[in-house]
Amino acid sequence: MNLLYVKKPQKMKNTLILILLFVAFFQTSCAQNSSSKNLGITDSINPSQVNLSEQEWKKKLSAQQYYVLREKGTEKPFTGEFYLSKEKGTYKCAGCGESLFTDDMKFESHCGWPSFDKEIAGGKIIQTEDFSAGMSRTEITCAKCGGHIGHIFNDGPTETGQRYCVNSASLTFESKQNPTKLSMLDTLTIGGGCFWCIEAIFEELKGVKSAESGYSGGSTLNPNYKQVCSGNTGHAEVVQIIFDPTIISMEEILEVFFTLHDPTTLNRQGADVGTQYRSAIFYRNKNQLQIAQKVISTLEANKVFTDKIVTELSPFAKFYAAENYHQEYYELNKEEPYCNVVIKPKMDKLHKVFAEKLKNK
Repeated sequence: MNLLYVKKPQKMKNTLILILLFVAFFQTSCAQNSSSKNLGITDSINPSQVNLSEQEWKKKLSAQQYYVLREKGTEKPFTGEFYLSKEKGTYKCAGCGESLFTDDMKFESHCGWPSFDKEIAGGKIIQTEDFSAGMSRTEITCAKCGGHIGHIFNDGPTETGQRYCVNSASLTFESKQNPTKLSMLDTLTIGGGCFWCIEAIFEELKGVKSAESGYSGGSTLNPNYKQVCSGNTGHAEVVQIIFDPTIISMEEILEVFFTLHDPTTLNRQGADVGTQYRSAIFYRNKNQLQIAQKVISTLEANKVFTDKIVTELSPFAKFYAAENYHQEYYELNKEEPYCNVVIKPKMDKLHKVFAEKLKNK
């Protein structure tokens, strides 16, 4: 009787321990799953995930792309390249090239940003709770590179009931009609005084995909604005223009360039004086050099300018993007005195002389 009494509780104790261990294991698994902020669609780790350092991302992306994708910024409404686009094709992550949306998923929501009612299947987008800006929203990021794309809302007008509100800067586009369209884009780097002026001008032209302020032509590595302003780096303030030559040619770009800055003043534009303000074209190949030479020769032959053109023609070596606060400076600071006195007259001239070349807004 005593033996049975001793053994029975021991057996019950062992059974109880096993049950508790099983419950603990189950609860732990559930707890890990439920505590995750990931609301997403992907259940597996992408084996080809892109992991770059922030310095590598800065080199890879434009300033606007970096601001949106890596710093979780938001572009101004109604300004994005793809906001009103109806072209047939695929929208891809600008950070890693992952296909995220197609044109048949896109709809006009009148919110100011590109909107989609669903994503391409396959766990390409991760949804995460976002409590920033004093709001409760759901952020969407690229599963492959972690880039911020935008937010998703449950107020869509289609049968999915969803609205993926996306920044254009987080995307690139591959046309269905012309899959090689992106590779056909060309790049030109020019300097014509303060880059705020030049950037504002070329952002307005049809066929220009981006105009980014930066520094080029000098020897100092990774220069900043203060260093360039000292005049000791050899760099000029420049704008790097990515354009579609099937819409706007390099000749047309240079026509605007020579009309809206003074190429006859050495190392200065108006009150801006120093080598950093020199007129310059940094050509990437022999064709660009020949076009620049031909345009300058034509201007001189027709005596468009009283004085000799002193625009520097140098081979392109390296472009360093300027600090974020320089990007889209005119657009964001139109009431500043410099913008009113120096840049606005140039913009007025652009609208008057080259109205047919401007993007429809």
